[in-house]
This record gives sequence, C-alpha cells and structure tokens, in this order.
Amino acid sequence: MRILLAEDETELGTWLVKALGKSDFQVDWVNDGRMVRRSLKSTRYDALILDLGLPGLSGQDVLTDLREADERLPVLILTARDSLMERVSCLHGGADDFLAKPFDMAELEARLIALIRRSRGQDHPRFACGPLVYDSASRQFRLRHEALVLTPREQAVLRALIQHPGEPLSKRELLDRVFSDEQDVNPEAIEVLIHRLRKRLDGSPVRIATLRGLGYQLEALP
Repeated sequence: MRILLAEDETELGTWLVKALGKSDFQVDWVNDGRMVRRSLKSTRYDALILDLGLPGLSGQDVLTDLREADERLPVLILTARDSLMERVSCLHGGADDFLAKPFDMAELEARLIALIRRSRGQDHPRFACGPLVYDSASRQFRLRHEALVLTPREQAVLRALIQHPGEPLSKRELLDRVFSDEQDVNPEAIEVLIHRLRKRLDGSPVRIATLRGLGYQLEALP
C-alpha cells in the first residue's frame, strides 16, 4: 500500500518511513503542506497521513482543500494537538481518523489498514479476488486455501494488484511500488514478474489481464 506522509518533524518523518516500510507500506514523505496536492496529482496513493502543524499550508487547510476538490483519499490526522475540539473539527472537516502523538506504531498500522479497507467497501482485513486471498495481518497469499509461495517481488506485484480490485495499474505504477528503492530499473522487469505470476495462477479462475494502454488488472473468471 502506498502512503503519502505530510509531516514536518524530520526525526519523526524519517522514523515513520522506515517503520512503515518494514510493514510493506511504501511511503512518500513531504514536509510542507503546499506539496501535498502536487504529490497527489502525480501519484496514486492509498491513504494520507497528515500532520496539522505543517509549514506553507496547515494540515487543516490541506484537508479543507482536498475535500472541497472532492478528493476522497482516506486521511488520518497525526498531531500533537489532542483536544476534543480539535478532533471534532478535523472529523467534521473530512478527516477519516485522528491519532494523537505520541502513538504506538502497531495502532497506526492497524488504523491505516482499516481506513484503506473501509474506503474500498471491505469489512475484513483481507483482500480477495475469487479464490485468491491476501491477508494483510499475516502478509500471506492463499489460493484455494493453500499457501501461495512467491518471491518478495512477485508478492509485491500481486499485492498491488489485489489491493486495487477492478482498477488497472500501469507498468510505471507497479515499478514505483516494487522497485521504489532502486533506480534505472528496466520496465521489462515488470513484464517478467507478470509472466511468472501468470504461471503460478495457471489453472485457477484468477488471471492477470493486460488492458492495452492502461496496464494490468487482476480478474476472477466466472
């Protein structure tokens, strides 16, 4: 899952990027409120972690701007301001959740997963496409109730696809999610991974379809 983090505290931002990365979140970090909209225009995110005390444009103004533009990205407010009025104001302003500093990392991860799940109309901590299921808690894929053994990069591609049911992901989007820590990766690397995943899914009612000009999409056959 790809997260945009808007936080101006350097130490906290650095720690969050590393900590969330260990839990399979891909995090892009900005430290100025004015950079949020710019980031959202160039990249598709699953959620936004938003600090209220941002320079340039406050978190509250960022939230107002997003909701007035009908941007429905799930937003989790992360702030040191823990008053009831602050929480109520943020929730009325369009925030989906509110977590006060200091916080427990496990709670932040759980709230993020719950936000993303709810935004996709799902009521359980699993992502599914037919008999293929990904459990975000155990970080495992199961196909027809059997564990699906994948390499880390194969799992990253399949995870991205199953987390966006009915939505094609372009080769560039998959490259950004799978090889975010590397540069100058040949786009053909995604084609190779897709080919391997198709072989692993062969014989099942789940397939990876190629949508010309749009990218790849995970589908369950009738």
